[in-house]
Amino acid sequence: MSLVRKSAAELGALVASGDVSAVEVAQAHLDRIAAVEPRVNAFLHVDAETTLAQARAVDARRAAGDDLGPLAGVPIAHKDVFTTTDMPTTAGSKILEGYRPPYDATVTRRLREAGLVILGKTNLDEFAMGSSTENSAFGPTRNPWDLSRVPGGSSGGSSAAVAAYEAPLSTGTDTGGSIRQPAAVTGIVGMKPTYGGSSRYGLIAFASSLDTPGPFARNVLDAALLHEAFSGHDAMDATSIDAPAPSVVEAARQGEVAGLRVGVVREFGGEGYQPGVLARFHESVELLESLGAKVVEVSCPSFTTALPAYYLIAPSEASSNLARFDAMRYGLRVGDDGTRSAEEVMALTRAAGFGPEVKRRIILGTYALSSGYYDAYYGQAQKVRTLIARDFEAAFHQVDVLISPTTPTTAFPIGERADDPMAMYLADLCTIPANLAGNAAISVPCGLADEDGLPVGLQIMAPVLGDDRCYRVAAAVERALEDRWGGGLLSKAPGL
Repeated sequence: MSLVRKSAAELGALVASGDVSAVEVAQAHLDRIAAVEPRVNAFLHVDAETTLAQARAVDARRAAGDDLGPLAGVPIAHKDVFTTTDMPTTAGSKILEGYRPPYDATVTRRLREAGLVILGKTNLDEFAMGSSTENSAFGPTRNPWDLSRVPGGSSGGSSAAVAAYEAPLSTGTDTGGSIRQPAAVTGIVGMKPTYGGSSRYGLIAFASSLDTPGPFARNVLDAALLHEAFSGHDAMDATSIDAPAPSVVEAARQGEVAGLRVGVVREFGGEGYQPGVLARFHESVELLESLGAKVVEVSCPSFTTALPAYYLIAPSEASSNLARFDAMRYGLRVGDDGTRSAEEVMALTRAAGFGPEVKRRIILGTYALSSGYYDAYYGQAQKVRTLIARDFEAAFHQVDVLISPTTPTTAFPIGERADDPMAMYLADLCTIPANLAGNAAISVPCGLADEDGLPVGLQIMAPVLGDDRCYRVAAAVERALEDRWGGGLLSKAPGL
């Protein structure tokens, strides 16, 4: 098996033992990127020299007898929304094109400390606003399963890089489903940790009460290893949870669901869901029952109002967060010819630098926060958010985890929903409630839809700080389905 086909855990073990060098592993992935990247467009920035320098540093540490962690020398693709001192950070926007931050995000720093080798920065919907990676100012990313289709979003570059074997691991951020939805439609694993369980310091903000960094991988154990590598309390993040978290790696290795109470969310299913998605979901329910889980139906009535509540709360926070891009301090500046006022330069820069979806959300959020409308819109949405959290709380008194399809459909064709924002927003129908409540949730591949042969994801939701439960159930599903498929879901991909 070539190095690019090996798991992150396998690559880490090979580097630690000296059977292969970190430089060899990095070069193999750089070669893969060179071979497939023109067709996929997963990366916005790749610097082979910087990558190989990181790999040489890991090899030097091993030669010196240092105790390397489980992911030292393993390549990773990094979503271009985390600040990096040695690479540009654009958030997929023209307004930050070429910007080099003066500091690393906490997630970036922890990746470096763990010895991971950052291959480059991945494409995304501009400022993480989207469900298809079509909103990037630098062109869409394509789904490795079918290059005419989207890889999900906003972390579509990260999901595509892993699915295309350009990297064994990648980082993403999940504000309304931006890790789980792309993971589902590209046939990989994607985890949204508990809000506050992974640091937002150095993450270019979209919606501060929702944004959550998390891992992508081709299997559950790799995702858990990456999760543990960059998670944990951070004093630089005021919303970071200062409490011990259960070991997700141990849970991923365990993968046992006998006796576990699993709730099927009644409100997720039926009209608007692709038949092949529902078929794979129902098979997953039967699979969990066969593994000894007790499956019951659970009603969470407020979940049906999550989508409109989210599209008031998230744009409201975005309109506040994106006010910092004013052409005065960093990034793009348009029209500064000495004759225009600061206000005119600011307006011209934002008009040129922000894309249509970002402008749409800023306008919506500014309206929702404006005098006379705040209570009617933003205030009401926050009340709905409380009801959703209460529904989760009531559900977790009955069951240990909740399950649903990750997304109602498989990957849709590029351009199909570009002019229909509402259809685009429905891609996050099942994922948004966990963001509003701050719960942990994961997507794991559960098969291929009959209609189009494209991947389907199973979503597993757990209480706050119940991340280990997500990995425990996901690992059990993965193990059982690997026996059925023989080689994992990506072995069924047509390839590039």
